[in-house]
Amino acid sequence: MKKKLLIIGFVWPEPKSSAAGSRMMQLIEMFQFEGYQITFASSCSKLENAFNIESIGVSKVPIKLNDSSFDDFIEELQPNVVLFDRFMIEEQYGWRVAEKCPKAIRILDTEDLHCLRKGRHQALKDNVPFNKAYLFNDTAKREIASIYRCDLSLIISEIEMEFLLNDFGVDKSLLVYLPFMLDNISSEVTDKLPTYQERKHFVTIGNFLHEPNYHAVLYLKQHIWHLIRKEIPDAQMHVYGAYASLKVNQLHNSKEGFIINGFTESADNILQQARVCLAPLQFGAGLKGKLFDAMKNGTPSITTTVGAEGIFGALSPNGFIENNPETFAYKAVELYSIKKQWIEKQRNGFRVINTRFNKAHFQKAFLEQLLSLQQELHDRRLNNFTGQMLQHHTMQSTKFMSKWIEAKNN
Repeated sequence: MKKKLLIIGFVWPEPKSSAAGSRMMQLIEMFQFEGYQITFASSCSKLENAFNIESIGVSKVPIKLNDSSFDDFIEELQPNVVLFDRFMIEEQYGWRVAEKCPKAIRILDTEDLHCLRKGRHQALKDNVPFNKAYLFNDTAKREIASIYRCDLSLIISEIEMEFLLNDFGVDKSLLVYLPFMLDNISSEVTDKLPTYQERKHFVTIGNFLHEPNYHAVLYLKQHIWHLIRKEIPDAQMHVYGAYASLKVNQLHNSKEGFIINGFTESADNILQQARVCLAPLQFGAGLKGKLFDAMKNGTPSITTTVGAEGIFGALSPNGFIENNPETFAYKAVELYSIKKQWIEKQRNGFRVINTRFNKAHFQKAFLEQLLSLQQELHDRRLNNFTGQMLQHHTMQSTKFMSKWIEAKNN
């Protein structure tokens, strides 16, 4: 019998616009490799940069919020596995899946821990160190509840695994560490990349619908760029990203060499032209796609502790990790100007991807865990009483609120 996967998306995948979109395409590829017939459903309007998933054999189905038509749809589809794209989607559709397809495995792709990102942002606004009081916010209560209601949750960062296990006390059997899954970078690939001499200027890239990206560019403009420009007067800072708003475009200043370019069809081409990538992220969570794109294109980076977390492990970074703006700028100038150091950092990036994010390794480990879950599903759910309890209360509250909204809309 054909194995069926239903993905319920928060948005339609946009791999050219965001790390989340690239991550979703990696998951689709993994399940297709395992022989799953995939249906992707979303209530989101299709944005301009959405990938044509039908071109790779994935069925595309628009669905509605708070509408019983979803019940008919999933009852007819009868998927073996349902993957929720972020906890908000599980809140909306999880109870319907549990009611109509009780034997389907429910997987939550967290993307990143939203509660961690939100807590760090609030601590930054309050100008105080991040602590548990900021971590245990209202979003955390919703997100952790969603993790318990699912049979398995995909965690993208080792740091977030530690938060979930140690701070929230989530049982390890409910979690799987599944970071970005990347192809090995061979010497044949690296030898074709532009050299140090063939590159110039600085670059940063990121989807501007994601608040940490805008904040990082603003911080770069206000606190760092003028220090770099003072040492390298002819340098330019090129900023790329989808959905640049008016407040983003207002940062453009050609006289200062601070160039807002907007969306690019090819992040690879842009990064291969640049000598150094700058990512002074002040808050956030998960893994930062821009730093992975920089590594695979041989572009050394400078980022912050928040930007680097979960990436390098015990390996040396593909650049520098600095939180102080003056030191950040100094290291940027140094990395840009010293060829020997630049080459060393570039090689570090290739080593990090090949050692820590090998696609074949993580696909194999996840699919083995999924098979084990399928064989032990009844006992796993029986042992997850917290999840049963939360599912019960969700059925009684979210379910009837949704039905009330549907009735009101009719």
